[in-house]
Amino acid sequence: MSCPPPFHQPVMVAQCLEYLAPRENGLYLDCTVGGGGHAEALLGRSTACRTPTRLIGLDLDDQAILEAGARLAPFGDRVTLIAANFARTGEVLARLGVGAVDGLLADLGVSSWQFDQRERGFTFAPDVPLDMRMNQSGQLTAAEILNRWRLDELQALFQRSEVPRSGRLAGAIVVQRRIAPFRTSTDLLRLLEGLGLANRRTFHPATLVFQALRLATNREQENLALLLSQLPSLLKPGGRCVFLSYHSLEDRPVKQAFREREVDGSMHVLTRRVVRPSEEEVRSNPRARSAKLRAAERSTAL
Repeated sequence: MSCPPPFHQPVMVAQCLEYLAPRENGLYLDCTVGGGGHAEALLGRSTACRTPTRLIGLDLDDQAILEAGARLAPFGDRVTLIAANFARTGEVLARLGVGAVDGLLADLGVSSWQFDQRERGFTFAPDVPLDMRMNQSGQLTAAEILNRWRLDELQALFQRSEVPRSGRLAGAIVVQRRIAPFRTSTDLLRLLEGLGLANRRTFHPATLVFQALRLATNREQENLALLLSQLPSLLKPGGRCVFLSYHSLEDRPVKQAFREREVDGSMHVLTRRVVRPSEEEVRSNPRARSAKLRAAERSTAL
């Protein structure tokens, strides 16, 4: 009997641990705990220590919190899991009576498990609902954006998400929804095919459009900006942060924030060049192919 696939296969685990450099008796924050893969590796490294590390895990997805809880149960009270948006990390730590942590990890984007759950609507497979909510209690869905946002709002969304022919696409959406509302991926895919947005051969032509809708549905760019704005105050002196991103709209703001913090002397960038997964990892986990890792350390002089 074959084993069920894991909730999510963590990316670049060894590199994450290398740059986090976990300390004995340290307190670490996993801002996107997902299925708990990175957290398990971090906690497992110090299990034999007299004073092992502890971890706080956050995630927007309630199902992820349940999965992580099961996976991390062997670590007992060394783990605290909270369903929360990482944009509110400072508030969460304050509520727990924590001033700062020894290390922070943020694995941005959508997990493999979320992509594979058709009802969640993250994939552009045919006939899946245009949902895309990471938090199922959220009100806004991708369908709501397509069916209710104004023409200028749609055009601005696609422009900042670097979708080609954003004006033409926004106009076509407005025209099409007057005929019939967008309900499933097939409705949107049919429109994209009709517009001829299939001239890019490196990836599926719908990728950027679906990505733009997902970013807007979950306010991912705004939430990332809020998390980055809290650095370096979330970290103890000498504490490190590691960010995993999967496209330029995630990687660019991380890179810029790290540069700004280095200029003001509050942080030191550890990755002069972006770190990518090995060819071996990409072969075993194709979804790791676009991953980029950046890391920085809070200055000890502050």
